[in-house]
Amino acid sequence: MSSIADITTFRVPPRWIFVRVTTDDGLAGWGEAIIPKRAKAVVGAIEDMAANLLGVDPSRIEDIAQRLRRGAFFRGGPVLGTAASAIEQALWDIKGRRHGLPIYEFLGGCVRDHIRAYAWIGGDNPADVVEHARQRIAQGFSAVKMNATPALPPLGGRAIIDAAAERIGALRDAFGGTLDIALDLHGRVPRAALKPLLAELQQFHPMWVEEATLPENEESLKVLGRAAGSIPVATGERLASRWDFKRLLDTGAVDIVQPDVSITGLFELEKIARLAEIYDVSVAPHCPNGPVSLAASLQVGFCAPNVVIQEQSLGLHYHQGYSGLPKGEMHDYLVDAKPLTTMDGAFRPLDGPGLGIAINAERVAESACDWHLPDADWTYPDGTYAEW
Repeated sequence: MSSIADITTFRVPPRWIFVRVTTDDGLAGWGEAIIPKRAKAVVGAIEDMAANLLGVDPSRIEDIAQRLRRGAFFRGGPVLGTAASAIEQALWDIKGRRHGLPIYEFLGGCVRDHIRAYAWIGGDNPADVVEHARQRIAQGFSAVKMNATPALPPLGGRAIIDAAAERIGALRDAFGGTLDIALDLHGRVPRAALKPLLAELQQFHPMWVEEATLPENEESLKVLGRAAGSIPVATGERLASRWDFKRLLDTGAVDIVQPDVSITGLFELEKIARLAEIYDVSVAPHCPNGPVSLAASLQVGFCAPNVVIQEQSLGLHYHQGYSGLPKGEMHDYLVDAKPLTTMDGAFRPLDGPGLGIAINAERVAESACDWHLPDADWTYPDGTYAEW
């Protein structure tokens, strides 16, 4: 029987946390954690969990995942969730490599031939989004996402709302209905400002409005549903389990859920997708992350029919030396970029074993460094802290 021999964490540019699990018979699998602004806490959590796993059978993935999430008595939250998720992804990678199969074959097999993807345009304070969208269209994408507004105060933000409408209107003027546009509010719009903002945005028929309320403000979702009118409501990137998503789905106010595989774990993402299917809710997995996270997310996407589109981070503004971090791109750590390269704006099945990608371990080891991503310092004009 094989057993876990080593679990090592690597922090690499631009802001990624890779985890390698090695077995005593020489197999290695890779996972990816997120929460880069709390990177040392995440690495510490992984080290704590790893101390309990040496000598354990790596094939017992569900048992290990249950123990990692429940065994310390205190549980839940993104830091513990992402630490457990990274280890669990690596275990699935090992299982697939041992049996010579992609992970989706263990979860029912393929239900589709490709998964549509979307790309980011603009930045935290989006300006010339039309030119950026034109570049994305040239790359083959027919769907994009942008931050809709900077910090928007509860009252007196009319100029910001008008500017947001002007930017989105410019996209519609340039591309008509040929481009799907998702709008991310990042939880930064207070409830009092949502109604006037969404009233302006409806005319542009967004693909969805994302994180219009903070995850702890579930009571605002029904108000949001009425205010959004015909705009589909999407949320869920900060939630960690199917229990979190059940509470969200039970509100009846959400049209698209957006679990992140590096918070939920791979198998939990699949379970959340099946749960959402019961509610006739679509899944658009959150993934502005690195290559391992994307590969893990796609493994679920190819076996879950209600996954409608996949986020990916190639060219994302966070990777271009954001906040003083070194530059980096998703393909930098792959032996072969083809499995995570879109064709006509879509991913094809990752048919290699495990996660379907090969990580360049030497490049990871050479690039590892102790980077620090500072907290955002967003405030309103009066100095009070604003949601980032």
